[in-house]
Amino acid sequence: MSDDFSSVKGATPDGLPPLRDVIDRYELRAKKSLGQNFLLDLNITRRIARACGDMRGRTIVEVGPGPGGLTRALLIEGAERVIAVERDERCRPALAEIADRYPGKLNVHFGDALDADWSALLAGVTGPVTIAANLPYGVASVLLAGWLGTEPWPPWFDGMVLMFQREVADRIVAEPNTKAYGRLSVLSQWRTEPRIIMNLPAEAFTPPPKVTSAVVAFKPRRAPAPACSVNALSRVTQAAFGQRRKMLRASLKQLTPMPELLLNEAGLTPTDRAEDLTVSDFAALAAIIDRSGVQKTKT
Repeated sequence: MSDDFSSVKGATPDGLPPLRDVIDRYELRAKKSLGQNFLLDLNITRRIARACGDMRGRTIVEVGPGPGGLTRALLIEGAERVIAVERDERCRPALAEIADRYPGKLNVHFGDALDADWSALLAGVTGPVTIAANLPYGVASVLLAGWLGTEPWPPWFDGMVLMFQREVADRIVAEPNTKAYGRLSVLSQWRTEPRIIMNLPAEAFTPPPKVTSAVVAFKPRRAPAPACSVNALSRVTQAAFGQRRKMLRASLKQLTPMPELLLNEAGLTPTDRAEDLTVSDFAALAAIIDRSGVQKTKT
C-alpha cells in the first residue's frame, strides 16, 4: 500500500477519521500556553515512527501526543505498545478513540512529563523501549537533559527520536568552535550519538510556529568516554559556558580557586575558552573533579 493517502479524501490506513476532523470534532485548538503545534501529515509522522527502528516487541514512550497524530503513526507502523504522557485533558476523547482501535496497545497518563516517574510507568514492560515525541518547545531541552542524565547508564531506553525547534537541534549536534556549541552539545554527544534526520518547515504544523523544526535521533553510547559523573560534567560545563567569553582560568574559578592546576592535569591550556574544548576534554575535566573531590566554591 502506498504511504501517500492525501489523494484519497478521508482515507486513513487505521480506519480512524482524519486527524483534522478529530481536532474539529473535539474543538482541540492548539494552546500556546502548552506549546502545542499539531503535526497532521500522516506521511511525515510515519517517517518519524520508522526512525524508531524495528517495531516488533517495541514499547514507545511518547510525550505530548495531543490529538494523537504521531501516536497513530507509531501504532500503524507496528509498535507493540505506546505509553503516552499528556497534560491536556481536552485530548482524552481523541486518544480514547485510538485506544479503542488498538486494544491494549495505548496507555495514556494525564499529567506533566516533567514530574513523570518513568520506571513506574514502565513497570512490567519487557523488550526494547524508545522515546518518540513532538516535544513542546518550552520544555524540550529540560526533558532531554533529564533523559540524558538518567542513572544508571546505559539507560532504560535504547534510543530517542525527538522533535525540536531547529535552533535547539543545531545546538545538540554542534561541533567545537561554533556559536551553537554549548552544554547541551557536550552532554548529548558524550552520552549519545545524535544526528538530525529530518527538517520540517513551519507550514507542516497547525498552527504554524514561528520557527522551523528538526527531528533528532539519539543512539545511547553504552560506555561514554572518558568516564565521569553526570554531576561533575554538568558543573564544569555550566561554569565554562556560563561565562563562555572568558578564558577557562577565569570561568572555572566557580569550581576551584586554582583552576590552572585542574586544567594542567587535563592537558588543557588555561587561556582556552569553553568553545575550544572537545566533548572528551570536558569529560576529562569532569573525571578529575570526580577523583579530586572538588567541591563547589562558596561565593
